[in-house]
Amino acid sequence: METVPPAYGRTPGFGLDRGAAPASLTTERLNLRLIDWIWRIRGAVPLPPGQSTDEAFDRLAPLFGESGTRWQRAGDTLTFTKTNQAAQDKMSVFDGGALRIETAGATAVLRYQLTSRALLACFLAPLLFLSLSQVTILIKKYDKPPAAAKKDTKKDQVHALNPIDKALGAPAPEKPKKGKDGKPKGDDDKKLSPKAGYVFAEIFAFLYVLGRILEDRLVGRLFRKHLTAHP
Repeated sequence: METVPPAYGRTPGFGLDRGAAPASLTTERLNLRLIDWIWRIRGAVPLPPGQSTDEAFDRLAPLFGESGTRWQRAGDTLTFTKTNQAAQDKMSVFDGGALRIETAGATAVLRYQLTSRALLACFLAPLLFLSLSQVTILIKKYDKPPAAAKKDTKKDQVHALNPIDKALGAPAPEKPKKGKDGKPKGDDDKKLSPKAGYVFAEIFAFLYVLGRILEDRLVGRLFRKHLTAHP
């Protein structure tokens, strides 16, 4: 598989190595990093003593042999992308990323950064539902037909029984029951409500926080397990 050398001698996600990027580009990357934690997970796992780079990547290879995964290795760095991930893929929540082994003396560390569109979607979903709730509130505020009061008055009127029904002993019609706000019961059910939007926003916010913390721990544990597993 063809390997394209990174611009400015930079391995994606791991900083500048051999060259220096323009100041504007460096600032842009720093600004992006302030928000990319939303959909990107970074971490590091120490390699067992004496384990070489080749051996480490050989142990991690089964993780990238799943259907829909494409990967390439250039020296001490492995990059991958995933499309149409299978449910049984242990890294199915991620759509791509890079892994790099850094060696300092006798110590070696696997550093990784992984991206996930699923995490980004869960982060944006609460904002979407909150916006829909606000739109619903505005619609309720400004969408009031002028004839509403007249309709309510007509609804409250009770028609008298005709003589035949009265002779047959039919009960007199009751007035429509009103709620606490003085309006007939059942009217609120027909109106728009922002409550559903708030509920969905809370659900997706919870899913994002849970997924962000859980996936961070699970992927680090997964890499550690493969690196330290006995052959």
